[in-house]
Amino acid sequence: MGQGAPLITRRAALAGAAAALAGCAPQRPPVTGGFSGAAVERGHLLRTRASWPAPAVTRRVEVVVAGGGVAGLAATRALRQRGVEDLALLDLEDTAGGNSRASVLGGIACPLGAHYLPIPGDAAPDVQDLLEELGLRQRVHGRWRYDQRAQCHAPQERLYFQGEWQEGLLPTAGVGATTLAQYARFAQEVQRVAATGVFRIPVPARERLRPWDGETFAAWLDARGFTDPQLRWYLDYCCRDDYGAGIATVAAWAGLHYFAARHGFHAPGAEEGGEREAVLTWPEGNAFLTRALSRPLGDRFRGGRLVLRIAELRHGVEVDAWDVAAQRVERWQAARCIVALPAFIAARVVENAPAALRTLAQGTRHAPWIVANLHLSALPWARAGMPLAWDNVVHGDGASLGYVVATHQALDPAPGPTVLTWYGTPGESARADVLRPPWTHWQDRIVRELSVPHPELAQLLTHVEVTRHGHAMPVPVPGALARLPAAPDSRRVRYAHSDWAGYSIFEEAFTLGHRAGITRNR
Repeated sequence: MGQGAPLITRRAALAGAAAALAGCAPQRPPVTGGFSGAAVERGHLLRTRASWPAPAVTRRVEVVVAGGGVAGLAATRALRQRGVEDLALLDLEDTAGGNSRASVLGGIACPLGAHYLPIPGDAAPDVQDLLEELGLRQRVHGRWRYDQRAQCHAPQERLYFQGEWQEGLLPTAGVGATTLAQYARFAQEVQRVAATGVFRIPVPARERLRPWDGETFAAWLDARGFTDPQLRWYLDYCCRDDYGAGIATVAAWAGLHYFAARHGFHAPGAEEGGEREAVLTWPEGNAFLTRALSRPLGDRFRGGRLVLRIAELRHGVEVDAWDVAAQRVERWQAARCIVALPAFIAARVVENAPAALRTLAQGTRHAPWIVANLHLSALPWARAGMPLAWDNVVHGDGASLGYVVATHQALDPAPGPTVLTWYGTPGESARADVLRPPWTHWQDRIVRELSVPHPELAQLLTHVEVTRHGHAMPVPVPGALARLPAAPDSRRVRYAHSDWAGYSIFEEAFTLGHRAGITRNR
């Protein structure tokens, strides 16, 4: 060592070696991504474009179904069951499915919206029939059995709470006796409410729910002394999951309906444990069902059509639609029309819209949704507590609903790349903000959140696709149920959409669509 040479310590030598190795390591390619799913620009044409050209072509069918979401697909299936094959299903998007569509990232199917269906009860016979038709439900030795490949594999759900993963989404790790007592008391309250028989899916008699319609779920909880912060966090999460808004916004009936009409509420240590009811799910989510419904339609499905006008005439119905690909207006003449569009769209395009439709459109508040699919080069590392589950939630975030793992149902034991589907509910007031930021805004937002339980996430991330749903679901606010009108079905026009149910789930949308299609017009 020459005179005056700096002293090289062991720590400095190790740091230098690490830097050299880092410099020699291959650089990871930048994360790619963009927006996918709903064509926002197409939908906004209805509001921003001042005029449209005259129809360039006229087509004739027996029935036009406007709107290719779950309700519209159910209506076309019911029409075909009645022998009506001369029909056209028009939808804004290029593929049918509405909020139940899907994408593929790196060869892995993943949802762009709804990702599961609870096994339906006897109050939803039309949905049960669909599952039987698709081979997902069979009668075996006198009992109904569901395809185990479609039932959610264990572990089903977990929560990152107080620095580690725990089983289930109800916070239990280290909570005190007061919290546990409120869990047990709320479970008893749910049992009492469920015993009334009022809470069913689909909702059978809305007037019987009105005693719980006049106040928010938060006010209902306050009045009964349910003040524990962990209980309220969980209930708020559940409401944001189903309705896009929390306990301070949704009506009490909606907050109770989540439990009383489905799987109950099971306090820790209860006989049934904290396990939720069995759900059906697929890598692509409920797109498995909507694809099955749309597949037999062939060219009767007309995607890329923006419905501009629906007019009930003396001898039939006229439907004008903008053909996005051909850049022209086409006119459909039919004997009947089923309007399976969101209420705020239907009220704009139906000529001389009936009062009930206008009332529904004016009184329905919609919550936005963000769905981001993150392609990872490998599964996130296993850490303290529960292993990776299908549904994974980080406690404490008021906008995030966590993520589901698209490869959770895979039977291949060899680990490999995966897709995490992250869900967020920014809130009604943030709808404009949903559309402004670039896709990288959502990437950064999600990576910050998920890097807490998964510090390696940024190194595994390869591609991001963000789907924006500006009007994802109606919010069942207090009083909305009382104002909910009956669908104004006429001789030639019938209405079917989850907006007419007051909240958005597959069973409600499918049942309304099926009834609109199976019932003959007067």
